[in-house]
Amino acid sequence: MYIKQTHSTSTLLREQYSDALPHLYTIRTDFQTAGRGQAGNSWESEEGKNLLFSTLLRYEGIHAAKQWRLSMLVAVALWDTLAKYVPQERLSIKWPNDIYFGDKKLVGILIENSLTGQYVGYSIAGIGVNVNQTEWQSNAPNPISMKQIMGKGYDVEEVMEEWIAAMKSWEMRTTKEIKAAYMQHLYRSDGWHEYVEREVSIAPTAIAQKGIEDAFLAEIVNVTEQGELVLRLQNKEEKKYHFKQIRFVI
Repeated sequence: MYIKQTHSTSTLLREQYSDALPHLYTIRTDFQTAGRGQAGNSWESEEGKNLLFSTLLRYEGIHAAKQWRLSMLVAVALWDTLAKYVPQERLSIKWPNDIYFGDKKLVGILIENSLTGQYVGYSIAGIGVNVNQTEWQSNAPNPISMKQIMGKGYDVEEVMEEWIAAMKSWEMRTTKEIKAAYMQHLYRSDGWHEYVEREVSIAPTAIAQKGIEDAFLAEIVNVTEQGELVLRLQNKEEKKYHFKQIRFVI
């Protein structure tokens, strides 16, 4: 479904939801008046320039404790999609599920799960891909678009259809295969990098800048089944972090 403008494609899809809607039912728009990102962040997009859409996901038998599989699945399918358009050696998945090009954000993903008892009833994946925008008016710290990378414009609907095709392919894979691809493409998966802990709050998450007080060096060890980032500190201690408990220093 295409609508020229809406408050939020994810909100609209949730308002329209019924059991009759099929798996991978998608709403795309040119402009959102209240686009949302992870945990309180907003999403800026110039009208008609970028790919803004939300997709209904229906998978049976996913336990609430294992819903992280959905986040990995969506991110891996998006990595595969974008790798068709931009140099894949600089393309990565930044935990939990943004798509980065170098140290800049190319795609934002927000997955909202509706639980039925102990299982995921359905999910809504809200996705924003920076396709043709070249200037940002907000204080977004590090956006980049496909056009900025490659110097040419793209058909946003084509990019969306490529992702849906990638989802159909990846959803047939095992969790082990999805996890392996996720870890292979993970941002900062090799070496020591700076991080800073933060108190959990509802405030938007920001990228920490170099020189921040209390930054520490660590390396990524793993991402758990619950989606926790496991870091190894220089003293060999391993610590687990939930989303918003840790910030990357860039």
